[in-house]
Parts: sequence; C-alpha cells; structure tokens
Amino acid sequence: MSDVSQNSSPPSAAASSCRLVPELNCRDFARSFAFYCDVLGFTPAYQRPEHRFAYLEREGVELMLEELTDDPDFTWRTGELEVPFGRGVNFQIEVSDLDSLLQSLSRHGVKLRREPWEAWYRADDRENGQRQFLVQDPDGYLLRFCQDLGERACA
Repeated sequence: MSDVSQNSSPPSAAASSCRLVPELNCRDFARSFAFYCDVLGFTPAYQRPEHRFAYLEREGVELMLEELTDDPDFTWRTGELEVPFGRGVNFQIEVSDLDSLLQSLSRHGVKLRREPWEAWYRADDRENGQRQFLVQDPDGYLLRFCQDLGERACA
C-alpha cells in the first residue's frame, strides 16, 4: 500500500501564493524534469526523488511533475492515459522574456507546435495583448508561453 505522504502538497503559505497548481503525470520523470528545468528554465522548489516527484517554479508559475506508477493505490488517475497527455487543455505561462525562452528551445532542438504570434484578447472595453507560442512537453502537454504587450482600448 502506498504512503499517503507521497501525494503532493504545496510549499508553505509563505512560499506560495498560487491557488491552482497543476500536477502533470509523466512517463519518464528524468526526461520531463530535464525539459522543464534545463530547457524551459523552471527551478525545483522541492523534490521527492524516491517518488519521482518535483514541485517546480518559474517567475511565480508553479507546477508539479510526477512519474506514472502501476501502484493500484495511485488515486489521482481517473482513466487510461494516452499520448498526448492533457488533451483539451493548454497551460498559459507568462514569462518576462519570450525571446530567451525561444532561444533555449532552439538550442535544445525542440520543435514548436506553433510559431510566435501577437494576440489581443478583449476584456470588456479593453484589449490585453500578448506575444505567444505553443510547444508540447515530452508527454504532449500543450504549453502556451506568452509575454505581456500591455493594454489598449477596443478598436
């Protein structure tokens, strides 16, 4: 039987202000950890290597990685997972320097799902702009990285 302490928990309240922190199941923890840390620039807030788990952070964005297990007591899985994982959802991650992230992805030979583009989204009588691109992680989760372009009046 698995130890309940294996389940994820957030950093202390002083260390975290996020109210939603996704936990991404992965097929190969080492590969995903390297992708998120070495390529995307996340850093570990803490890790449990014995459970192939890490709580990661980048510019205030937090997420968790945990390798899939065959443990029948693994209660978080609600059904069979097939690649690409995370179908129907994308994770928007705001960064301060989109170009340096794009350079890192290029250096590591990571192909983008969609090249950068500028988008303006209406919010009542204003539009919020961002430059953004799409990339998939090693398990197929869709990540939308963006950089704020400011706000303007609706056209």
